[in-house]
Amino acid sequence: MRALSISSLSLRDLEYVVAVARERHFGRAAESCGVSQATLSEQVRKLESILGVTLFERTKRKVAPTARGEPILRQAEALLGDARRLLDEARRSAEPLSGELRLGAIATLGPYYLPSVIALGRRRFPQLALRLREAMTDDLLAALRRGELDAILVALPVPIDGLVAEALFFEPFRCACPSGDDLAHREQVRLRDLKRGPLLLMEDGHCLRDQALSLCHPSPLPNQSRYASSLEMLRHMIAAGEGISLIPLLAAAEHTTMHGMIAYRALEDARAGRTIALVWRATETRMKDLRDIAAFLREELPAGVQPLGDADAPLSSGS
Repeated sequence: MRALSISSLSLRDLEYVVAVARERHFGRAAESCGVSQATLSEQVRKLESILGVTLFERTKRKVAPTARGEPILRQAEALLGDARRLLDEARRSAEPLSGELRLGAIATLGPYYLPSVIALGRRRFPQLALRLREAMTDDLLAALRRGELDAILVALPVPIDGLVAEALFFEPFRCACPSGDDLAHREQVRLRDLKRGPLLLMEDGHCLRDQALSLCHPSPLPNQSRYASSLEMLRHMIAAGEGISLIPLLAAAEHTTMHGMIAYRALEDARAGRTIALVWRATETRMKDLRDIAAFLREELPAGVQPLGDADAPLSSGS
């Protein structure tokens, strides 16, 4: 077997094979890397030739790592993480809180919280460039652990192994109901009133669904629960009289009432809500910067939420 030289390898080629392993699809991998599928496929074959190992099993139905390819792909992912940290450290050594910060946020928070934060942050940290990603909790955690994101905004609790979580604020829930519903005429709604239903929920995979279910427990759920893929769809269903739901406070602004067809009411139980936290890897070299950002976010809270400190962060595994 011919000797391999490290000069034969490029980080870009490692990015390609790691993307294929993640996406299990050459087309999606190429799109995520910003290249054509033909280019990506050619470079993957080139790397396989250099290594003398077939990394992927390719059929018309699937693309999957081979038994020999799996440990190589895991090592490639680790090397990319190290390379990203090296570049980040070099940028940070020039100037603290500068360069790029890759920030993820859950979809039920990002659109309603980040716009104002970005405007304030631009004035406080003019050298910091935010690159945003919106996704569900599990996807954000996976991207954070892979080193594709620097920090994420999620609702606690989350699986915390290898991560640091700083609680920022408690966001109460609101009962959202059709404006003609009896609940719309009350100042406050009890949690047990939700079981009269139909209760509208987010689809499986959204943390808001899990939070709503936990608040309804042990009360039995209505027999005719219905599901939406987004908060926007949930609002349309409520406006159409399909049922009632729980909506986070920041997503329950006046301009989201669908021209007055939705009423938002406070819940009698003040504990009904969620804890929002900034989470990053425990090995992150920008620890001080991220703590400074967490402190800034706690200083610039939107109306209606309650400030929290890192001691308030649940450190147990969650959904």
